[in-house]
Amino acid sequence: MSMPGEASAAVTGSATGFATQNGGTTGGEGGKTVRATTGTAIHQALCDRAASDTPITIEVEGTINHGNTAKVSGDSCSTAAGVIELKEISNVSIVGVGKGATFDQLGIHIRNSSNIIIQNVTVKNVKKSGSPLSNGGDAISMEDGVRNVWVDHATLEASGGESEGYDGLFDMKNDTKYVTLSYSTLRNSGRGGLIGSSETDVSNSFITFHHNLYENIDSRAPLLRGGTAHMYNNHYVSLNSSGINVRAGAKAKVDNNYFEDSKDVLGTFYTDTAGYWQVSGNVFDNVTWSKASGDNKPAGPDPKSNTTVSIPYTFELDGADCVPAIVSRTAGANKGLKVSDGSCSPQTPAPSDPTPADPEPEPTEDESTTPAPEPTEDEQEPTLPGGTNLSIGAGSDGSGRADGTSYGNVRDGKPNTYWSPQGATGSVSVKWGTATKVSAINVREAAGSEGTIGSWRVLNGDTGAVLASGSGAGPISFTGTSLKKVTFEITSAKGTPKVAELETYAG
Repeated sequence: MSMPGEASAAVTGSATGFATQNGGTTGGEGGKTVRATTGTAIHQALCDRAASDTPITIEVEGTINHGNTAKVSGDSCSTAAGVIELKEISNVSIVGVGKGATFDQLGIHIRNSSNIIIQNVTVKNVKKSGSPLSNGGDAISMEDGVRNVWVDHATLEASGGESEGYDGLFDMKNDTKYVTLSYSTLRNSGRGGLIGSSETDVSNSFITFHHNLYENIDSRAPLLRGGTAHMYNNHYVSLNSSGINVRAGAKAKVDNNYFEDSKDVLGTFYTDTAGYWQVSGNVFDNVTWSKASGDNKPAGPDPKSNTTVSIPYTFELDGADCVPAIVSRTAGANKGLKVSDGSCSPQTPAPSDPTPADPEPEPTEDESTTPAPEPTEDEQEPTLPGGTNLSIGAGSDGSGRADGTSYGNVRDGKPNTYWSPQGATGSVSVKWGTATKVSAINVREAAGSEGTIGSWRVLNGDTGAVLASGSGAGPISFTGTSLKKVTFEITSAKGTPKVAELETYAG
């Protein structure tokens, strides 16, 4: 267990918010773990992988700066000096450990990449003008087809605005989707962050911000152009000019946040292209509102919903009154990675499951003496797909899982082990290092839970395309597709599903 002031030895907890969708965000789970104390070592770890999608967790300790961050070349990476470049790669976790990880005047740039976790790091004073320069002045930025990023327990800070050489703390551009920023601190910046670089860049969507502290930010907390975002249980203090700026047709769901000592914390600002919001349970403590005029349209002084926003994932809301207290105890790097349990009480989550390389646990007495149930006559051929079960020896990941279960249980060939989601819905995937043709799957529910699974979708995990949909477990056929990951997504159930095996077949 991590104590306050210490960093975790691996990714702690599971992704939340929109990062749980589209197959989920698991980062380097299932891969090798390496330690890095320089930016060059981070790049070398990326370049030493067998392929650009080989999972890896990079534990970072110490100060990463321009002097120790050089470009490294290789087939599995595309890096650059003076910036941590996560470009055209996937399945990577960067985690601060030991005495902490600080990226000093050096930003993290995610480009054309997917399934990335950044946890327990500090990024500070990244500049776009002056010296030294890094990442266009953004602490963390994402652009060009980025999918599934979870940034958690980070501290992102600057020392001024654009005139002092700084830009945004957390920016998303050009088709970035399924991102969550949680339990993080963003402070002392002219610009908190944007989603969409212009009024025509409306391809970015499905972003969650929860349990974050925004402190001494002039504007963009965030600026949202197009798309959908969910902001809940954040503490906003000293938003000096404007806060959540929803424009260009964007929609924001704003739940149980605490706004304090700030101005124009929600609305459409600096444009005549309107945005929309659904508000509930927020506290406005010493918030001032401008009069609506021209291209400034504040939501206050009595904010009302002007749209509805559907949220596909489950979440627990803390009461807004206790948000300042819970955020002060949980948000930011090197604070013990604590989270809220939905009742304003900080908790330390368990580390992620062991990697598949770890030994399987010994069977319990009941498991070793009780034979697995034989399949019934209806489960025998010819109803099942033929050929080899391609899941054996493959990898796996998925959305949040219930305590005591593992993604690997669906591909171990053992009907007495299973994966369960954290609730009635969720997704689990089987994946391979190289493209593999799949035309059928067979979903086996654990003994005693048969009939629990309701509606489902089978997705191409590489592209998100729907290969099949229906209801109930059992064999599922679809057009043969060459892919690296196939995802079984449960969209409804009668209780908590238990998937014993997700078998995959070529035909």
